[in-house]
Amino acid sequence: MKKFLIVGLGNIGEKYTNTRHNIGFKIIDEVAEEHNVSFTTETLGDIATFRFKGRTFILLKPNTYMNLSGKAVKFWLNKENIAIENLLVVTDDLNIDFGTIRIKAKGSDGGHNGLKDIQDKLATNKYPRFRFGVGANYSKGRQVDYVLGEWNKEETSLLIERLPTSAKIITSFGTAGLNNTMNEFNGK
Repeated sequence: MKKFLIVGLGNIGEKYTNTRHNIGFKIIDEVAEEHNVSFTTETLGDIATFRFKGRTFILLKPNTYMNLSGKAVKFWLNKENIAIENLLVVTDDLNIDFGTIRIKAKGSDGGHNGLKDIQDKLATNKYPRFRFGVGANYSKGRQVDYVLGEWNKEETSLLIERLPTSAKIITSFGTAGLNNTMNEFNGK
């Protein structure tokens, strides 16, 4: 049975729950809810597992904080013996308009410290990633405040429709493959 590791990036703790930087956690939570599974705290993160169309999906929310996510990703890839092409990292992206989706097979970290750490620990930038646009509606020097800021009312209402689409991307990645998923969802 094919296994997939789906990693949502975010920061642990109540104060980060509704921040833009935690969209990875929020999307992974949506997937878990749709498949009626709950998370348990394991080594280096919270884990939930479900089967869908003959595939096993392992959802991971690292508890290492965003900037040290690579250790958890590497540990779970090795522990579950999952090929790197069956890894999907879900993260926020300031360089993309709010709610826009970009799925890629590889790429740079784009200045994202979570992706930078994963790239460092895996010694490659050739792993699939799903970037969810959070926009760049902040003034110069206020980037950290913006990503660690909570969603505004308009964003919160739009997330209600974007989260189910994001959850579909996760299962599509495992069942239809990366290329088909990119063709169907990129730019939406």
